[in-house]
Amino acid sequence: MAIFDLAARLLRQLPAEPAHQVTLALAGMAGPLLPRSAPDDPALAVRALGLAFANPIGLAAGFDKNAQVPDAMARFGFGFVECGTVTPRPQGGNPKPRLFRLTEDRAVINRMGFNNGGIAVARANLTARRGAGLVGINIGANKDSADRIADYAAGFAALAPLADYVTVNVSSPNTPGLRGLQNREELTRLLAVMVEARMKGAYKPILLKIAPDLDAAALDEIAAVVAASGIEGLIVSNTTIARPPLRSPHAREAGGLSGAPLMAPSTAVLRAMHQRLAGKVTLVGVGGIASGADAYAKIRAGASLVQLYSALVFEGPGLVTRIKTELLACLKRDGFQSVAEAVGTGN
Repeated sequence: MAIFDLAARLLRQLPAEPAHQVTLALAGMAGPLLPRSAPDDPALAVRALGLAFANPIGLAAGFDKNAQVPDAMARFGFGFVECGTVTPRPQGGNPKPRLFRLTEDRAVINRMGFNNGGIAVARANLTARRGAGLVGINIGANKDSADRIADYAAGFAALAPLADYVTVNVSSPNTPGLRGLQNREELTRLLAVMVEARMKGAYKPILLKIAPDLDAAALDEIAAVVAASGIEGLIVSNTTIARPPLRSPHAREAGGLSGAPLMAPSTAVLRAMHQRLAGKVTLVGVGGIASGADAYAKIRAGASLVQLYSALVFEGPGLVTRIKTELLACLKRDGFQSVAEAVGTGN
């Protein structure tokens, strides 16, 4: 995969969003020609959400919004790929420029605004898949929707039959008012609608993706709602609107911050939710992962699975194999025979 790491370095010479579009095009063209990654060590296998993951390293939503290249990305060694966020109707997103590399900080700021082709495009792409890897679909609401909860129900009904799990994204900072769905009353209603939708259609695991910018009282409320809802998982976390000390000239750009500066705060929220939920749902750790040690820290904080995206911008797709090698070394060093044995041991 070294040639793709070289391509990633060359693409960094382009502005961030055009580079991303070229990356998707290259993945689409080269995908069928890519060799499959080597089989994973059995110690990395994870059973969660009623699914069997060859390894716990996933590609986070945001990279492949329209489910164009999940099979190609799986060939780089991911244990699962999450596509989206998909809204019912096509959406152009926010004005450009809206994606910024903070190279000095190993971080990214985006204010994309759920730009995607809508349910119809994602459904067509998922229907055309020929690969067998695990794929999740991340759903959201249109910015101008009169009934955002109905948007999530529509997304589930249309796309759940074509995915292995569905993520309900209520935590993007780039759709005004969306994070309000994390309050107790609205979240209770939303998750009830999601559970009802799958009773009427495809019975797939449901995960909720939350923000890292939540105080202890909000975490208490979310944990209580999630535990009572009947959903299977919680993804911790989305991008942050906070701005820790940063060196990049793009540091003042509006939007969600991801990458290395998010590692510590997102892991703290993950640990807090593990303590509150005590194994009632599967936790997925996201935010700042760029090494096997980072993935291991998320697992020891309570995550059974992890996801990454921003680090690929700087390291290239060869990072996935390096993370798995390093994670395996961490497990063996500490005497764990499997990922499951290590989950939550750092709390």
